[in-house]
Amino acid sequence: MRVIFILLLATSVSCAQSTTMKKSIHTFTVEDINGNPFSLESLKGKKVMIVNTASKCGLTPQYEKLEALYQQYKDQNFVIVGFPANNFMWQEPGSNDDIKAFCEKNYGVSFPMMSKISVKGKNQHPLYAFLTKQQQNGVQDSSVKWNFQKYLIDENGFLVDVVSPRTQPNDPAILRWLTSS
Repeated sequence: MRVIFILLLATSVSCAQSTTMKKSIHTFTVEDINGNPFSLESLKGKKVMIVNTASKCGLTPQYEKLEALYQQYKDQNFVIVGFPANNFMWQEPGSNDDIKAFCEKNYGVSFPMMSKISVKGKNQHPLYAFLTKQQQNGVQDSSVKWNFQKYLIDENGFLVDVVSPRTQPNDPAILRWLTSS
């Protein structure tokens, strides 16, 4: 009887650890570009592309394709969430107001943009710690290699894939993921 109890206890501890290991982005609340709280729980049921952005980067023209992708699929439970970051060669030096004005004027960005954060290093935002550490996301470790790295999140808020900064937002692999059930 004692052996059965110990086995049951060990099994329940193991199950509890495996369910707590993988959490979703829906547990996070971030700050939008206007300084207001933005609960990622509001994205339940949507596929999400999280992108770290910068205004003075060779990849900045990706804003145009990100906006086009958002416009094409936003009514099909898809959202892009942009996180300006100044982690790579100081390519996002402006304030949130500067970033917002730049994005609207130059690219007509209408997808949600958040306040500027750090996506790596000692001041890494907790959301990016989640995205980059397998121990938190339950899928894989990654590092943010440059501006415009993309994190694909499923409808339940779980990490699905990490996409290279140089991969265009309308890449066939992204479109396949986006249109898959």
